[in-house]
Amino acid sequence: MTVLSYVMVYAGSALMAFNIILYLRFAHSLLKRDSWGKESRIFFLPIVLLILFLAGYLAVGFFGEPNVIIASILFGGSIFVFVMLYLMRRAVDRIQENEHLKAKLSAAEEASRAKTFFLSNMSHDLRTPLNAIIGYTTIAKRDNVSPEERRSFLVKIDAASHQLLSIVNDVLEMGRIESGKMELNPARMDLKECMTDAGDLIHSQAEAKRIAFTASCTATDTWVMCDKNLLTRVLVNLLGNAVKFTGEGGKISLTLAETEKKADSASYEIRVKDTGIGMDPSFVEHLFTPFERERTSTISKIQGTGLGMAITKDIMDRMGGTIDVETEKGKGTEFILHLTFPLASAEEKDESASPEEMRFDGKRILLAEDNAVNREIAQMILTQAGFAVEDAENGKEVLEKLTAAGSGYYDLVLTDIQMPVMDGYTAARAIRSLPDPALRNIPIVAMTANAFAEDVVAARDSGMNAHISKPLDLKEMFSTLQNVLKVE
Repeated sequence: MTVLSYVMVYAGSALMAFNIILYLRFAHSLLKRDSWGKESRIFFLPIVLLILFLAGYLAVGFFGEPNVIIASILFGGSIFVFVMLYLMRRAVDRIQENEHLKAKLSAAEEASRAKTFFLSNMSHDLRTPLNAIIGYTTIAKRDNVSPEERRSFLVKIDAASHQLLSIVNDVLEMGRIESGKMELNPARMDLKECMTDAGDLIHSQAEAKRIAFTASCTATDTWVMCDKNLLTRVLVNLLGNAVKFTGEGGKISLTLAETEKKADSASYEIRVKDTGIGMDPSFVEHLFTPFERERTSTISKIQGTGLGMAITKDIMDRMGGTIDVETEKGKGTEFILHLTFPLASAEEKDESASPEEMRFDGKRILLAEDNAVNREIAQMILTQAGFAVEDAENGKEVLEKLTAAGSGYYDLVLTDIQMPVMDGYTAARAIRSLPDPALRNIPIVAMTANAFAEDVVAARDSGMNAHISKPLDLKEMFSTLQNVLKVE
């Protein structure tokens, strides 16, 4: 029994030493929490007691002659302390877990409120351009409308449709940001040309409100490696907001300055300034939060999804830049962008013809489109450019017509992606597997609303030669077809 007594005492001592280590770790994790600042001194008391217990166990083990009862009490005490430490740890973990859940619930409730507000704005903002499109279309169909009035209605319908497209793009872009799918695609571009393009897009809106818009560039090194589409998006977002929140007779300026130049890169400062209604300083903190818009009677009447600034901030972060804002209620707002880009050599000026000048006489296209309206629009555009157009409603019909006509009949296949029976990707892969080399190598171009970078890659991977996105940009469309068909 004496051997058993010593075994229990030494085992209990070892377990108590382990308990001391556990407690030290436990106390350290608790002390890192700000909420335990005032109670921090109380954590030192248990460790003193545990050390005294360990000293007592060791004294009995080395200098006493423990019997089974004393050894059992000592061993049981060590187990008891271990169990209590385990339960304390579990209790604290549960408390922390509950705090995390409460924080997540609070964040979810805030996000839900923001999205509810966003949906309310979205319903209003979608219906406004839709109402203009439907209303002006209805009026334009009347018999007593003059050609001049009808042309005016078409201009307004076109503006409303672009406004609607901008809203849809914001929602889709935000979805890509949240899913982590937005990527930069740097290419050689001219910053000065990017400024001009952005200014052109909002020029008519500024003119309609009699807003004076000026753009200036003092940078000498304007050719850089940058994602032009995304930078243009940033400038259009900022300029578009400036137009929205600036009253008639106001002023908007866009400036580009070069702040530093190194061997292979340069830094730039872009400023967008307006004399609009400005913002409340308290709202500036939430300016780049998705779905947020300042809640005032003035701003509630102005269209917007509350996504543009969040998208702008995300693009700036991805480009490694910064965006600052200076604003004063009733006096205006100025956004200041700082960006650094690798320098690039200048490209020769594009002397390509306008869409109206591009001709494709003698070329025959097989058009695959399951939507009747989209098919009719595409047929009219292509026919006016000189193409002979034949159509199919799905990929299976494309294959059938292509093989039935034989090599040399069609010059190109222009296909939608999402179609019944057989989609565009499957059709392209099937064409590339045909035994006839001439048919197998016929140019194939995607014409689809699947317009993201991964969709372009998917089109290439399926064997297509190029990708055209909807809504159709005629210059881009004809330029792509010109390159694929090698037409001068």
